[in-house]
Amino acid sequence: MQNYYLGADVSKGYADFVILDAHKQTVEPNFQLDDTFDGHCKLYEILSRFLQEHPDGMLFAAVESTGGYENNWLHTLMRFQATLNMKSARLNPFGVNANSKASLRRVITDKISARDVAEYMISHPEKVSYQQEDYWGSLRKLWGFFNMLTKQKTQLFNQLESLLYSANPEIMAYCKKKSPLWLLEVLRRYPTAQKLSEAIPESLALIPHVSAVRAQELIDKAKRSVASRSDGITEELIVETVEQIIHLKTVIQVQEKKMGDLCSLPEIALLMTFKGIGITSAIGLMIEIQALERFASVKKLASFFGLHPVFKISGDNIGGYHMSKQGRKNPRRILFMVTMASLSNNPHIRGIYEEHTQKGMKGMAAVGLCMHKILRIIYGMLKHNQPYDPEIDVNNREKMVQKQIAIVKDKNRRYQSFDDKAPVSRRQYKKRTERKVSHSDNFTNCGIIVSAPSRN
Repeated sequence: MQNYYLGADVSKGYADFVILDAHKQTVEPNFQLDDTFDGHCKLYEILSRFLQEHPDGMLFAAVESTGGYENNWLHTLMRFQATLNMKSARLNPFGVNANSKASLRRVITDKISARDVAEYMISHPEKVSYQQEDYWGSLRKLWGFFNMLTKQKTQLFNQLESLLYSANPEIMAYCKKKSPLWLLEVLRRYPTAQKLSEAIPESLALIPHVSAVRAQELIDKAKRSVASRSDGITEELIVETVEQIIHLKTVIQVQEKKMGDLCSLPEIALLMTFKGIGITSAIGLMIEIQALERFASVKKLASFFGLHPVFKISGDNIGGYHMSKQGRKNPRRILFMVTMASLSNNPHIRGIYEEHTQKGMKGMAAVGLCMHKILRIIYGMLKHNQPYDPEIDVNNREKMVQKQIAIVKDKNRRYQSFDDKAPVSRRQYKKRTERKVSHSDNFTNCGIIVSAPSRN
C-alpha cells in the first residue's frame, strides 16, 4: 500500500493544500480552497478522485493548530474518514516550524507552509497522533445493532402470523397494523383457539388493557373459530415465538433510549426539529448522509437516495417521469417512514400531498414527491444549520412562481425547426402543437408552474 500525505496550511477563511508521496515528491500540486461549504465539498471531490486514481493508497492528512481556524477543516477531514481511506491529525505548530527551519528555506509562503506540514508527517511519523475515531463510529455500531433487533422482531412477527392462521385466525383481526402488548400476553397464556375458548372471562380480564367486554368477545370468537390446529407442538411454537417478541421489544426500547441518551451530536438535534423525524430516524439519516460536504448540491443527495426523476420515451410511445430508485435502499426506506409520519403530524407536508392528489396525482407518486421535498428541506437545514421552518419553503415556492419561464431550445432540433408539413403521426403532431403553444407564452399562465398553496 502506498502512503500519501496531505498537508494543509490554514488561514482565516481559506487553506492551502498539497499532497506528497512517501519520498516527499509532489503528487497533487498546491491548491487553495475557501473555508465555506462549497470549498469543503470541493475538497471531498478532489480527495475522492485522488484515491480513486490510487486505489492502493492510504492518505494521511494533517492541519496545524492555529488557534481555532483549523477546527472546521479538521472536523470535515474527520468525517471524510467514514467514506475515504484516510486518517487525520492535528499537529503542534512548534514541531512543524522546527522541521521547516531544518530545511534552510529562505522563502516562506502559504504553499510552502502546506508542504512543511506534509513533510513533517513523513519525517516524524512517531510524533503524529492520528485521530482514528470515526465521527459516526459509535452511533453506527449502535444503529446496526438496533436494525438487527428490528429485523429479527419482524421475522418473528411473520412466523407468528403464519402460526396463528392455523391455530387462531380470528384473533389476527386485532393485529392488522401492529400487535399490542395485551394481545401478546393473551397468546402466551392461550396460544390456540381451543385454549382460548376454555378460558374463564374473569381470568382473561385480569390481563392489562383487556376489559370484561373484550374478554368475552375473544372467548366467543374462539368458540366459533375455524382453526385447523390445536396440537401441543403448535402451542409450544406460539408461546416461544411470543416470548421472543416480548423480549426483543424490551431490548429495542432499551437500545432506543440509549441512543437518545448518548446522542449529543448537533446534526441529530437539528433534524429532530422537523415534525416527523424522531431520534431513530434522525440517527439513521445522518449515518447515511455522514458529511454533507459529500454532496455539492441537493440533486446529488437526491441521486444518492435514488429519488431523482428519470424520463423514458421512445418514438410515439407515451413516456413519463418516475423515481429512479437507483440509490441505496436503506436511506430511502428511512425517508419513506419519515414521510408517512409527516403526512400525519406535519401540516406543511400534508398540504403538499393533498395539493397534488387533488390534481389527479396517484397516492404513491405524491408520497414520492413529498419524500423529495423532505430531503430538500433536510439538506437546507443541515447546510445552513437552521431548525425547521415551513415558512422558508413556502417563500421559496412563491419566489419560483414569480420567475419567468425561459424558452429552452431543443438541441436535437438545432439544425431545423419543426416543419408543419412533415408526414408525422397524429400523436407526434399533437406534441408539436402543444410545444408551440407552450412556447408562445413565457409566463406561468401556461400551467407549467403552479402557484404555491396558501397556508390557512
